[in-house]
Amino acid sequence: MYRENYINSLRAEMVEMVRDHLSPAAMKYGYADIPLESTIKWRPLVLVVGNYSSGKSTLINEFLGADIQAVGQAPTDDSFTVITWEESSTQDDSVRTIEERDGKYLLNDPDYPFEILKKHGHSFASHFRLKKVNSTFLRNLALIDTPGMLDSITERDRGYNYQDVIGDMAQLADLVLVLFDPHKAGTVREAHTSLRETISARTFEDRVLFVLNRIDECASLSDLLQVYGTLCWNLSQITGRKDIPPIHLTYSSRAAGSEASQKSEARTFLYLLENQRKKLKEGILDAPRRRLDNLATFIETHSERLDQLLEALVAHRHRVRNFRFKVSAAGFLLGLVCGGAAIFTGMTAGLLGAFADLPSVLTGASAFALFMVFWFLVPVRILGKIFRHRALKRIDRLIPLQNQTRKDIWQAVNPLVYRYIQKTGGRYSLRTVCQEHEKIHKIYTQGAREVRKALNELANMKHDQAVYDGLSAPIRDFGQQAELLEEEEEIPPDIGHPEPPVAEEK
Repeated sequence: MYRENYINSLRAEMVEMVRDHLSPAAMKYGYADIPLESTIKWRPLVLVVGNYSSGKSTLINEFLGADIQAVGQAPTDDSFTVITWEESSTQDDSVRTIEERDGKYLLNDPDYPFEILKKHGHSFASHFRLKKVNSTFLRNLALIDTPGMLDSITERDRGYNYQDVIGDMAQLADLVLVLFDPHKAGTVREAHTSLRETISARTFEDRVLFVLNRIDECASLSDLLQVYGTLCWNLSQITGRKDIPPIHLTYSSRAAGSEASQKSEARTFLYLLENQRKKLKEGILDAPRRRLDNLATFIETHSERLDQLLEALVAHRHRVRNFRFKVSAAGFLLGLVCGGAAIFTGMTAGLLGAFADLPSVLTGASAFALFMVFWFLVPVRILGKIFRHRALKRIDRLIPLQNQTRKDIWQAVNPLVYRYIQKTGGRYSLRTVCQEHEKIHKIYTQGAREVRKALNELANMKHDQAVYDGLSAPIRDFGQQAELLEEEEEIPPDIGHPEPPVAEEK
């Protein structure tokens, strides 16, 4: 329980860090259209994708312990289904669907992280739904079942861009399961596109698990090895990697038939692969811990990008200020020359008398004032347009790009810097940008380090061990601490002691 509380507390603090520090700057400077925390504030997500009839729904039913999703040899479900935990049910109830809601509800409820999917239109919304199920498997995570990938289908056939939806969901997910079955160990066209282009571009490799499902349908171990080899070859061609990614082997015991048939001599290999099934299930249940790693990466990535974006805006504003100072100084000197010329002309003509006479001073001052008005109305505007044009053209020179990391980040924020400068015309508060850059830089240099330190403490924590110092303030320097989630049982009175209780020796 203590470890679970620590995970929940740390997750809440990281979401709070994003909400209070990163999102305001991201929204203000055009880095994001919606608050950054809206995509991470919900529970961990596991996305399940694969060819049609690869057993996605069957495997989900196996995990949940009930027939929640429709199954069949042909494509049976063309919807994206979010399956989550229903807390109101009791443990004595049989596993079943407690509530169903449509896509409009999911897309518009701020408690869910699916607002970014609104852009896919009404046709997608009609193929998007929510199921609340009372399976304890979902206590700390949610599953997303997807339509099976097909070979000959277009955006017009589905009514929405399937690859774009898969990409957005892969970006939201903490874990992506890619399923294959023995009958289609190769990949259909949509699967090839998803693996080669969509998923690889929207998430990290360590979040993707390849699964060979329905292995109980292999006639023998030799048959399974042939299928496994074929799938390894196909994946190496798709991913372009010389090393073959790990492939998990599993099947649904609910759909595998009677126990007697499984014990037939030809299929005894299934019992040798129970560790594979167990490992896959444990990997899915480890989604909450993966969420913490993903949140840490989320904070590091966006704080680093925002830091460079604001650094560029500060540099541009400094250039604007220097340009204005130079132009104003040049105008002031030219104005003095103009005023002096007016006085000298008057004295030379013998019209104004002595140099110190009041009329001569007024004539010079008037000439100076008229020139300055002219200077700021005409030349300064012309020079300003030329400066802005050159500044946008040379935007890559705003900040130093001394290594490949900064170059890669600059490629991501360059269009945002260009758009914001063009939108504002370079007229924004230097002081405000400097203050916000200082805050973001602190998150990037110190906050992310505190997060990783807290995650290291969690990695060293046993499942039945409490790290009391960590529970108090894992990332205390950045935002108000999230309150520890209270459990039904009473917390031991020694929770405040600095040292954890020593386990009794057996």
